[in-house]
Formats: sequence, C-alpha cells, structure tokens
Amino acid sequence: MRKTLGWLLSLVVLIGTMGAAGSTAQAATAAQPAAATDIKDQILGIPGMSLIEEKPYPGYRFFVLNYEQPVDHRQPWKGTFEQRLTLLHKDVSRPSVFFTSGYNVSTSPRRSEPTTIVDGNQVSLEYRFFTPSRPDPANWSNLDIWQAASDQHRLFTALKKIYKKNWLATGASKGGMTATYYERFYPRDMDGVVAYVAPNDVVNDEDSAYDRFFAKVGTKECRDKLNAVQREALVRREPLEAKYAVAAAENGWTFTTVGDLDKAYEAVVLDYVWAFWQYSLLADCASIPAAATASDQQIWDSIDAISGFSAYADQGLETYTPYYYQAGTQLGSPDIKLPHLKGLSRYGYQPPRNFVPRDIPMTFQPGVMADVDRWVRDNAHQMLFVYGQNDPWGAEPFRLGYGVRDSYVMIAPGANHGANVAKLMDGEKALATAKILQWAGVAPAAALADAGKAAPLAAPDAQLDQRDLEREPQLRP
Repeated sequence: MRKTLGWLLSLVVLIGTMGAAGSTAQAATAAQPAAATDIKDQILGIPGMSLIEEKPYPGYRFFVLNYEQPVDHRQPWKGTFEQRLTLLHKDVSRPSVFFTSGYNVSTSPRRSEPTTIVDGNQVSLEYRFFTPSRPDPANWSNLDIWQAASDQHRLFTALKKIYKKNWLATGASKGGMTATYYERFYPRDMDGVVAYVAPNDVVNDEDSAYDRFFAKVGTKECRDKLNAVQREALVRREPLEAKYAVAAAENGWTFTTVGDLDKAYEAVVLDYVWAFWQYSLLADCASIPAAATASDQQIWDSIDAISGFSAYADQGLETYTPYYYQAGTQLGSPDIKLPHLKGLSRYGYQPPRNFVPRDIPMTFQPGVMADVDRWVRDNAHQMLFVYGQNDPWGAEPFRLGYGVRDSYVMIAPGANHGANVAKLMDGEKALATAKILQWAGVAPAAALADAGKAAPLAAPDAQLDQRDLEREPQLRP
C-alpha cells in the first residue's frame, strides 16, 4: 500500500512538473511578439485594393495602387471602376495626409507641404473621370463634387483601420476646392484641412472681383505691358494665325471641340494676362517684350511660353475634359471685362461648353457653390485657407464667418498660384505650422506653448518636396 501511494505521489509530481513546464513554454511563446504583417500585405488586404507597382524611396515605402469604387455611391450596385491612388508610407504610428490635385495623380513619390510639416504618410487620390480613373461607359452625370467626396470618404474609411492616427486633407487650386468639399460633406473624417489657393465662385454670373483684381495687381507698368502684348496678338491675328496653322500641322493639332483654329487662337491669347499672374511673379515682367517694337516671333514666343498654343487643341483639351465639365455644371468659371481688346476680340471668354465634346451633355447647377460657401462660413472647424496675393484665383476666396472654430484665411505677400505656408509672413507662417502640427496630433510641447517655435518635423528632401505645379487651364464662363 505504501509502495502504491508512493508511486501515485511520484506520478502526480511528474504530471505537475510537466504541466508547469508546458505552461511556462506556452507563456514564453505568448510573450514573443507575432511577426508584424508587412504594410503592403495590410494594404492589399483591403477589399477592392490592388497593386500597380511599388517604387523604392529611402525612408519610405511608395505604392501605386488601384481601388475599386462605385460608379455611383448612391447606387453602388450599378457598377464599379478602378480609381488610381498612391501611398507614401512612413509609419502607421505617424499621422496621415489625404492629398488630391483634383486632376490626375502623380505616380512619382511626392510629399505635400503638410506631409513634410507633420512627417507623416500621404495618400494621393486621382480625381474620378480623369484617365485612367474613368468608368467605362462614362455616365458624366456621376461626375460631381459629392461623388468625388464620397470616393475620398470610402477610401479613408478603409485606410483608417490601418492608419489610426490623425488625418489631414489637403490640395491646391482644384485640389484645395476638393479638400474643402470633402470636409463639407464628411466633416467627421478629417482632423484638419489645409486648402491652398482654392477658388470659390459662389455666384457664377457675378465676377466683378476679377475686374478689381486685374485693375490693381502688380504695378501699372507691368499691367500695361501685358495688356499691350495681348492686344498686339489680336491686332496681328492674321500672320500669327498663319504661324499657328503651321504649328498645328507639325504637331498634329486639331480643333474639333472648340470649333476652329480662330476660336482656339483667341482663347489662348485671352489667357495670356491671367496665366502670367497665375504662374509668374512681378519680377518676371522684365521678360515681357515691348509690344510696339516686338517682332511677330517675339509676340508668338511670349504668348506660347505663358499661355501655350497647344492648350485649346483637341489634344490639349482632352486631358482636362472632366475639369471643364465640372466648370460648366457645378464649379462655375470666371469672366473679366477686357476694355483694351474692344473691337478686336470676336468671342470674349468662351464658356466651358466650348471645351467639352458636344456628345457630353452639360447643365449648370446653380446653388452648389453657394451651399459650400455657406457651410464653410458657418461651420469651418480646424480649416486653413492659404492664398497668393497676386494669384487671380484668389480674387474670389473662401471667407470665414463668426461661428467658425480654430480656422484661418492667410495671404502670402507677392505670391502666385504656388502660394504655401512657407511663403507666408513670419508670424502667420509660425501660426499655420503650429496649427497643422496640433491638428495632426504631433505638435511638440514647445510649439504648443509658443507657435513661434513650430517647424516642420521632416527634414527637407529636394525630390520629395518639389511641387508638380499643374498647368491648369483657365475656367471660362
């Protein structure tokens, strides 16, 4: 009996020892961190996401992707299309910036200014209906600001499960408009918005703000010089159109959409003054020829360099068909009086309808921009609008009402359509930088205590930080 009891006790001890050892082994196994899933696998695990290519870049992962989106977010069962985007991945522990140009997406690694300031990730989305992100067949009634905002919302909702830190929306010009419209329709998505040089054409038929802008921008000497070249280009219409016909033949340009070469020629010439102030600086006026003594070639070269004679050929318009469609249906388009061209201009500023193929129906929807303007004035929260003093598009800016919270409109002195935070006056630059850091949830304690100590968190990178300034066509009424 004693021997049997001793054997049983030994067995219990043995089992207990084995159990303890097993528990220890399990605990040790549990203590070992599981191998982290590669970020590419996490991204491609999102339903509807597919990889086009990955491009190496030091300190980042850069992906070019497609995301399956509903053609119509109100009726998602009616078909989908592939929308192109890029992802500049830094780390899931960093904030993320949602960027759009409002046009095609660049497939080269780029970093917007807010991304540099917060040292974060960047998602860049191609705007719907810009090739190749266009449904086939294309029902153009599905190209509107709500559908585009819903594209952003759906993509953000999917990515937020991976990138859980704060998000900012940003973009310049049409991209700034896009970021603003996104905030208007989905105000709970983003933690802040930085909208650069965003036009705000509230009442499409009231454009006197542009007349006032062109009457005082820069200096009288520069304004007179530009107006004289523009006028001379119409005075010399016959010889210069002959040059245009030769250039069209050499380059294969056709003019079916706008109607004919004469209409295209005048559209390019009428863009001249606007485009100068949009892309150039006051100092560049020195390069403008004196119209009275300039040769035909000098007039041609100046117009071509600033406006671009390819712009209103079918081949130049094709890329921007979605842009002109939106201008003629929702966004509106500016008009200016041109008294110095009286008796010379045959068409005036031509409407967006002239720049969209006739088989695409267009009907303007008044009230769409007024709704956004009213919403921003009454509800803006953690929004920053940056404009350039000498940029024509800033003549009709977004403005803030008394009920807004922690939102700002700032103007960069002497800046054009490339205005940004870095070009603001020192005090505003510091405040804007501090706010961007704060909204992104990464403001250092020193910057929270003193905005003057706010600075971008990422080191400068000449390649990443270069801006692909979109040579945007002018919106015409």
